[in-house]
Amino acid sequence: MAMKYHTTAEWDEALWLKAEQVYAEAFPEHGRKNRSLIQRMFKREICNLHTWSEGTDVVAMALTAINRNAKVLIIDYIAVRQNQRGKGLGRKCIEDIRAWAESTADCRGIVIEVEAEPTKENAERIRFWEKVGFHLTDYVHPYIWVPETYRAMYLSFNEDFAPLDDGKTLFSYITDYHEKAYRGK
Repeated sequence: MAMKYHTTAEWDEALWLKAEQVYAEAFPEHGRKNRSLIQRMFKREICNLHTWSEGTDVVAMALTAINRNAKVLIIDYIAVRQNQRGKGLGRKCIEDIRAWAESTADCRGIVIEVEAEPTKENAERIRFWEKVGFHLTDYVHPYIWVPETYRAMYLSFNEDFAPLDDGKTLFSYITDYHEKAYRGK
């Protein structure tokens, strides 16, 4: 059965219920945005839901946002169903998101944040992102509302998108998105 990729900027309750299963499996409750916040993000028109389905089952999902001024796509969350991991689906998800970000969203690159603590899990995540073309920056960003520190990673679609600093600028895009998501600014 062929994998179906779908992107929407509209809240779709039925689709979210399927994607939410993958989301909840991948991210502990304390480490993810709750349903009402995600619904508000759709209402404010600041996020997109990407899904990959086999038949009627969502097997991977991502929540993204576009910083229109910087022309950058921010991946907020991305998850592959546990029983589908290790089969190249994560790479396929990034390829599809990149194609969509370049052609439909007119972005110059993609930005993500990864936990900075030197743990085995974090190192494995960083290796995955590097394998799919992302570059790790040096700047370590502390948030006041969570104990973890983070580093930015970016994927440039062309030579005009690369941070001119150690990654701090990339966090200005991420922080702007978080402020819009949580505070509506």
